[in-house]
Amino acid sequence: MTEAQQPAGPRPEPLRFFGTTWVDRSGPYALRRAGVAAVSLLAAVAGALVLVVGYQGLAIAEVSGFVTVLVAVMFAVCTALAFRRTWEGFVREPQSVADASVERSLQSLRMIGFIGVLLAWFVRSLIDAPGEKPARAAYDREREAYERRRASRAGNPAARTASRAGAAGKKRKRR
Repeated sequence: MTEAQQPAGPRPEPLRFFGTTWVDRSGPYALRRAGVAAVSLLAAVAGALVLVVGYQGLAIAEVSGFVTVLVAVMFAVCTALAFRRTWEGFVREPQSVADASVERSLQSLRMIGFIGVLLAWFVRSLIDAPGEKPARAAYDREREAYERRRASRAGNPAARTASRAGAAGKKRKRR
């Protein structure tokens, strides 16, 4: 599509795996959502199986019960925190640059709690595209601002200039 054919106004930000199909939910949007849900659920199940093998390795190594419980609690807490942080990223817009630094610092937590991240992707893709809600809110705000600017410029500029000149002339006469 050339620039002359593209619609005027703000352009939506593409989302991972969805591009800009989330705007009008066109094309393969529903199929992509189903695919993201299925793949993220399968990956979460595979990850859980890997963790089961890891726990069996702890049993084979005959480590103390305390260590086994500590590892289980660590994975459970990291999974819960990773789910919550990922979910919040899907439903709210980032507030500041500080949020980006906090997200970078939590990367290791998300790696440990990867099952929570995958489950958040699964659950969110059942509702809409992950990240669609904040992207849609930002796009709608930009679109409304564009429409307001465009509406204020609409009309015959010559008529507007004449009416402004007439108003300015009236102000001068009053003095």
